[in-house]
Amino acid sequence: MQKIKMANFYITLVIALLFVMLYTTNKSSMQKFNNNFIDMYFNIRGELSASLDIVIIDIDEISLQTLGHWPWRRDKIAKIVENLTADGVGVIGFDMVFAEEDDASPAKVAKEYNLSLKNPIDYDEIFAKSIASSPSILGYVLNMEQNYTNTNPNVNAIFIEKNRPKQAYLPHAYGVTANIPLLQEAAYSSGSFNMFPDADGVVRSVPLLIEYDGVIYPSLSLEILRVALGASTVEVNYDAFGVDTIMIGDISIPTDAHGQLFVNFAGAKNSYRYISALDIYEGKVKKEDIEGKIALLGTSAAGLLDLRAMPFDKMIPGVEIHANVMDNIMHENFLQKPSNSEGINILMILFSTLMAGVILTLFSPFVALSFSFGFLALFHYGLYTLMFQEGVILNIIYPTLSIVSVILALFFSNLFYESRQKERILGKFAKKVSPAVAEALIKSGNVDFKANEREVSIFFSDIRSFTSISEGFSSAHDLIDYLNDYMSPMSDIIIKNAGTIDKYIGDAIMAYWNAPLDVKHHADMAVTSAIEQIEALESLNEKLKKDALPEIKIGIGIHTGDVVVGEMGSHDRSDYTIIGDTVNLGSRVEGLCKVYASEILISEVTKASLVEQYKLREIDSVLVKGKEKPVTLFSVLGFGVFDAYELEREERYTQALLSYKEGAYEKAQKAFLLLYEHYHDRLFLFYHDRCVSLAKGEIKLENGVFKHVEK
Repeated sequence: MQKIKMANFYITLVIALLFVMLYTTNKSSMQKFNNNFIDMYFNIRGELSASLDIVIIDIDEISLQTLGHWPWRRDKIAKIVENLTADGVGVIGFDMVFAEEDDASPAKVAKEYNLSLKNPIDYDEIFAKSIASSPSILGYVLNMEQNYTNTNPNVNAIFIEKNRPKQAYLPHAYGVTANIPLLQEAAYSSGSFNMFPDADGVVRSVPLLIEYDGVIYPSLSLEILRVALGASTVEVNYDAFGVDTIMIGDISIPTDAHGQLFVNFAGAKNSYRYISALDIYEGKVKKEDIEGKIALLGTSAAGLLDLRAMPFDKMIPGVEIHANVMDNIMHENFLQKPSNSEGINILMILFSTLMAGVILTLFSPFVALSFSFGFLALFHYGLYTLMFQEGVILNIIYPTLSIVSVILALFFSNLFYESRQKERILGKFAKKVSPAVAEALIKSGNVDFKANEREVSIFFSDIRSFTSISEGFSSAHDLIDYLNDYMSPMSDIIIKNAGTIDKYIGDAIMAYWNAPLDVKHHADMAVTSAIEQIEALESLNEKLKKDALPEIKIGIGIHTGDVVVGEMGSHDRSDYTIIGDTVNLGSRVEGLCKVYASEILISEVTKASLVEQYKLREIDSVLVKGKEKPVTLFSVLGFGVFDAYELEREERYTQALLSYKEGAYEKAQKAFLLLYEHYHDRLFLFYHDRCVSLAKGEIKLENGVFKHVEK
């Protein structure tokens, strides 16, 4: 029996590893089949109630028959906009682009043929006036292949990218087909209506943001909701895998690594209310059907070629896909392929395959066959539940194929073995481990730590001039040994003082205190670690000097504030990290060590949190890049209090700094120069030079605050 168990284990392991390899190297070839499973899940779920706050103004066949073929004269569209505005529409979104002037406009005809007409009517001007007096968001197309741009669209949003990596994750466009300037300038804002169908032509995801020429442009759906919510900013949050979330107002939108939203479709065509554009034009619609709603102007007419395929329907107007996207965001009814799904999917393939192998090993072939197919059904039910209750989409096809392969392989293997050694198998069957025990052991490995907000002290350190240092090493091996000799004692100091090392970033260390466990007086622990690291460098540099190696100088920045801390990896790992503005500001504080010739800089928040006594020196009030509020920085010069010699120096420095703050730059520069000549502290020379520049008007302060434009 032991032989068959080992054989089954090896067969199961080989199949699991084979499908993991296929998944990691050849996902695209099976994506179509995976998408078919997703579509099947949608159809099993059925239709949902669509938002009543979204209506589609449909350029349908009857509208085209009555008002003429497309494109209509712009004065006709203007009338539709005016009627919608009169009925109190909330926002009007155009799922179309007006890239050229109206050929039917008398003004254009007169201009084109040099006709002398008195005040010819300009349909584009009429349309522009209606747009300007309405809550209209125009559409445009970002060209993903051709390098063509007629004009750049206007976007009123402010985009904030947090933790943006060097690698570009947002889709990149090569041109823009926008509305004519007259219309573009009249509109409040605009958004792209690009869609990226999958290889089978079905739209399942839509890009919320696309980058062109170094500028981020929002989708039509995202921009409409931003305007409707009254949000001025769009926040793009990155993690180690790419784009993690997009924030508008209080809504956090989970996306894939490229900023695409997987659409949670409400149902097939006509899930949302359609109103004929003709009825709007003729004023036949009740005001309550329009008032306060988001109106999307699009078309269902087959001849206008805006029909798309989606999981519920192979011929749905593209405008209704925009309606689904806005519905998802408005009601936070999201589906998401997690940015770390690669690792999760690999673990799922391994786990599901091994579980199927366990089932097929524990029971006789035909009993195991029924149980294993039951497990397969339960596995799909779990993925279905995960998709529609938790909003998480994982790979379906590869674990399914892996489970089926194990079922077939082990079923025939077990059947063959049973036919020859049935008595031996039955004699040892009672000694098998029960499935219940095996399942309990597996479940005991799952540790789930929910993300939460808490105050931490964040610590960043960085080796000065590391690029120059690294260039002096002849081999990468020697450089790594050199770096490890530095990192080890520095890390030991952090850990000794109850800190958590978040990551090593090249020659930099990021750490924090008060997470995941509470740390009493965490600001003191962070500052203590910083001072001890500076002290430890003295002995380390003596050793390096003896070995004819470059000495190390570092800068340390510490800031205290609230962050979000929690499990940022898969549910099977305890990979904690922190995110938030506190992290960003902590990094900026460290970067300013170079500017102010300081070894340790802390923020005013950290200073206020300290309990023990330290030798502190006020440095400056600064506005760092990406922040709107100034922060006062302090240099940490050691433990305890200043001695008499140090106290005299600090009092003289404080008086010079006061003159600087009061704008007496000539007086301050003289004081700083005397300080530097006596104490040879590079900070004093720095302030002398700044006062010279301020006195000459080369730079200036804003309310006593210096603005740093570099990170």
